[in-house]
Amino acid sequence: MIIDSHCHSWAYWPYLPPVPDPETHGSVEQLINQMDTNGVERATIVCAQIFQNFDNNDYVAAAVKRYPHRLEQFADVDSMWSDTYHTPGAAKRLEQAAQRWPMKAFTHYVANEDDGSWFNSPDGIDFLSVAEQLGLIASISTAPHHQNELRKAIERHPNLNFLFHHMSGLRAHGEHSKANVDNVIETSKFPNAYLKLSGFHYLTNTPWNFPYKDALWVYEECYEAFGKNMVWGSDFPVVKKSMTHLQALEAFRTHCGFVSDADKFAILGGTLEHLLDNAREVTK
Repeated sequence: MIIDSHCHSWAYWPYLPPVPDPETHGSVEQLINQMDTNGVERATIVCAQIFQNFDNNDYVAAAVKRYPHRLEQFADVDSMWSDTYHTPGAAKRLEQAAQRWPMKAFTHYVANEDDGSWFNSPDGIDFLSVAEQLGLIASISTAPHHQNELRKAIERHPNLNFLFHHMSGLRAHGEHSKANVDNVIETSKFPNAYLKLSGFHYLTNTPWNFPYKDALWVYEECYEAFGKNMVWGSDFPVVKKSMTHLQALEAFRTHCGFVSDADKFAILGGTLEHLLDNAREVTK
């Protein structure tokens, strides 16, 4: 079974440059079509209530009800673009979100200029404690420097699984690329820390340069540390500006030759299936 750990879906395309089909370019029907075409059985939709899609949690919840055996919702709660970002009451808002939407996880985007210390503040501790009690997965968008504070949170909440988007924001090039990889790898010592093996187009200097050979050293070093605690993701439909959904799959399945066959099976779906099956039960 292949499970895509990182998809988006919107009623209206939120990004520039404009597309000629904004009402369908990022629709759930497009996602299901690509899943069917490329042999992906299930997908988690990472909600992002941005720009003309401030009701994205509702849109995805409705999609999950239409495709209950194909889709899971990771609801957007207090991400950096929201008015409630890191304001008091986050724990209560998370409780309310879990009551409203059929979410297996919460999604939270952290602003790059933050240092991650909010997760260890009283509000952040309460927020993560509620997630742990509810059995949610913590699907978090971070930069490498956020890992310093997040490791404290991961250790404090051993029954909360943390799933970091797109290799935790690593890059294959730049003055601090190796130091950042080493910092993210430090987080692999915690069994409840997971890394999304996705975002090839973000790690490279040339986002159209499939199969991204220049970025493979990052994936290999992280794989050596995280092993099966990695999960493949496509970043559909955002990835369409750089490569196809199938190429996002084959960049890992075909071109990451350093991964064993058994671990490829886990990273393509086995690990995420285990996380989803052991997360909060929802009614779709």
